[in-house]
Amino acid sequence: MKRIIALLSLLLLHTATISAEDLFPHRGLYPKVATMELGELYEKRGEALIIDVRSSYEYDTLHIAGAQHLALDDHEFTSSLQLLRKTDKRPMVFYCNGHTCKKSYQAAQKAARAGVATVYAYDAGIFEWTKAHPDEAVLLGKSPVNPDRLIGKEKLDAHLLDPEEFGRRAHKRAIVLDIRDNVQKDGINLFPVKQHSVPLDNGKLKGYVDTAKAEGKTLLIYDAVGKQIRWLQYYLEEEGVTDYFFMKGGAKAFLNY
Repeated sequence: MKRIIALLSLLLLHTATISAEDLFPHRGLYPKVATMELGELYEKRGEALIIDVRSSYEYDTLHIAGAQHLALDDHEFTSSLQLLRKTDKRPMVFYCNGHTCKKSYQAAQKAARAGVATVYAYDAGIFEWTKAHPDEAVLLGKSPVNPDRLIGKEKLDAHLLDPEEFGRRAHKRAIVLDIRDNVQKDGINLFPVKQHSVPLDNGKLKGYVDTAKAEGKTLLIYDAVGKQIRWLQYYLEEEGVTDYFFMKGGAKAFLNY
């Protein structure tokens, strides 16, 4: 019996170790980056400078209440942090989408290399935060957030079309929107004449959304690689749109097809 108990204990310990590694697969890539857990960040939220390093659209869609926004891909990211540190000495905690997102680590690493001290990565991400503390999250400008409104993989998958089917429907009664920016397009439009190019901005998208609802047309939307659409889905659902689809894998998948 003692031997069985010992074996079970080792098995449980091994399983726990694997689970920790699986939950945060990128921690090993950034061993010098200090991390902050969900509970600790919640307790210290008033004492920390929380910074969202995702895109503006992601931040505007869903963010931690009180968090500042500074996109990691902004060319002035480092200098902005240094300037911010001069007036705010609180610990800086960076976050992005979740366990498999590297941006929180990369931001902390950049900050440290630029001489900005006391920085952390909150690597559990915005979704885990919102589920645990909906009263401390903001969705489309509103708080608290009903956790049931968080869109999971199943909901997204229900509105994905493979490139072939997307192309077939694009030539029917539909409004086709290309939400890529000019750099992502590289001069290539997948559906010339048929499509409308519109930046990922809810105000500029609203006209097409209203037309689709009024005329009973399907909205077909594609981005560069299929990652931006998950955030646009929140706006479409908020607007009561039901007949909409995204291209799985975005323009890259279509060109490969």
